Amino acid sequence: MNAAQTRQEIPLIERLPALRGRLTANAPLDRVTWFRVGGPAEVLFKPADKEDLIAFLKGKPKETPVTVLGVGSNLLVRDGGVPGVVIRLGREFVKMKAEEGSVLEAGAAALDLNVAKAAQLAGIAGLEFFCGVPGTLGGALRMNAGAYGKETKDVLIEAEAVDGEGALHRAGAEDLGMSYRHSGAPEDWIFLSARLQGEPGDPAEIAGRMEEIQRQREESQPIRTRTGGSTFKNPPGHKAWELIDKAGCRGLTRGDAQVSEKHCNFLINKGEASAADIEALGEEVRRRVKETSGVELQWEIKRIGVPAGGAA
Repeated sequence: MNAAQTRQEIPLIERLPALRGRLTANAPLDRVTWFRVGGPAEVLFKPADKEDLIAFLKGKPKETPVTVLGVGSNLLVRDGGVPGVVIRLGREFVKMKAEEGSVLEAGAAALDLNVAKAAQLAGIAGLEFFCGVPGTLGGALRMNAGAYGKETKDVLIEAEAVDGEGALHRAGAEDLGMSYRHSGAPEDWIFLSARLQGEPGDPAEIAGRMEEIQRQREESQPIRTRTGGSTFKNPPGHKAWELIDKAGCRGLTRGDAQVSEKHCNFLINKGEASAADIEALGEEVRRRVKETSGVELQWEIKRIGVPAGGAA
């Protein structure tokens, strides 16, 4: 038996370095994603702090796949689960503090809603849009998330990240090549924190704007269902929901997966849908939109893992 075969027979969790954070083999992911679907992580790692994360990245077997998971909002985990190590940043990565000059420093695991709330309490205006963005700040940095006329790149001063080898990096919006729902950050970067630029504002007025954003979101989106947020990016010159509606997809189903009747750029798990049902429904929507309008929709929701029965 050669060395490679021996390594394959030893469970991955036993080949990882000694760490202070929590390691869990075959960890369920369906309960932490907004769709409530998907298979398990081969190993789930919750680092104790930045130094623990760096120790993992430097000490893990070189070929180990690494995936970062926030709160599972704009995400579809396939039914066969996620090979390698899935990282979830915990309490050490949610800290926030206001700085002079209407600057807010926030950890990458902080909920976007909480980023907006922290800014409001500190009298920092201009970050209200984050209360309309599902997920964490790390995810917002990765995809240049935005809402109600503003994007992450518009307020980003600098982000801190660690790469797959454990080296630290600092980069601004221009360095990251941010554009609509896109960041050019290397795939192996894990965002740790960011400094965000706002402007002086009255906390009561900021709170009022946040309430209006949340009211509009509640009225227009199926946010109280099992959904993953906006499914497809808006193509240049078009709104994805209008193309989907014109293609006759509003209310379309596949198993227990459905195109929302309230906002048809949202897919919904009505209860017992599989990840395969949701992904297949999304692909059918893409096919019908291409057939009726000639426009090819691009997924905004990130899809990870392998199908049921796939090799892990």
